[in-house]
Amino acid sequence: MPTLENTASHFATPIPEIRRIGVADLNWALAEGWKDFLAKRGDLVVIGLLYPIICLIAAVTTFNDPLLPLFFPLVAGLSIVGPAAASGFYELARRREEGRDASWWHFLDPLNGRSRLPLALLTGGLGVLMIGWLLVAYAIYAVTFGAHAPMRVGDLFGRLFTTQAGWALILLGNFAGLGFAMASLILSVVSFPMVVDTPVDAGRAVRTSLAAVRKNPREVFGWGLRVAALLLLGLIPAAIGLAVVLPWLGYATWHLYTRLVVR
Repeated sequence: MPTLENTASHFATPIPEIRRIGVADLNWALAEGWKDFLAKRGDLVVIGLLYPIICLIAAVTTFNDPLLPLFFPLVAGLSIVGPAAASGFYELARRREEGRDASWWHFLDPLNGRSRLPLALLTGGLGVLMIGWLLVAYAIYAVTFGAHAPMRVGDLFGRLFTTQAGWALILLGNFAGLGFAMASLILSVVSFPMVVDTPVDAGRAVRTSLAAVRKNPREVFGWGLRVAALLLLGLIPAAIGLAVVLPWLGYATWHLYTRLVVR
């Protein structure tokens, strides 16, 4: 049974040294991530795994009127849980960096080895964050449109862009979504690559991520803007570009981690 002393000792465990980085490091991480993508394309993985999920979300919400208001929050929420889905790309980037075999079957290695438990805990944390975002998004819809307002696909698009309530929904939703996306970025920018890279518990990985953000707030925010811009481009048209953007960002996040943390 854990004691107070053991708990205190756990939180007192030192975290790795954090480097100070700059804009050049962000650009370098994206460039290195692109090299990884060209060498080990991940678009087929994304098409095979992500697109069925997006199609399922679209089908369930479009044909179920009570869930329709959650369509956009669900799609946007993919960015919140994205770091968990990118763990396989971190592993491939790590193996390529070490000059080891980086065949596609290694994509699932993080789920089978020492990383499994911390990854599960970190993913659960992002899952809670995702649920919180959906609750807030639905609350905003209830305040602006009314919780029991009848809605069809055509009505939703029409009211979003032609009514005062629709613009209020867009502004409040984007503001709240930004907050949840930043929370996800702060908690995960280092923690997920770190548990893939080295034997470490989820708590220490999160503390390292927080320390990296505290030391590089402007750079991490700049990274978040780059991620958001690329995800937006990937959604146009019909989310086809995500097949390129998501693996690219997965690889790039690994390289950003290697610049932020002394390994």
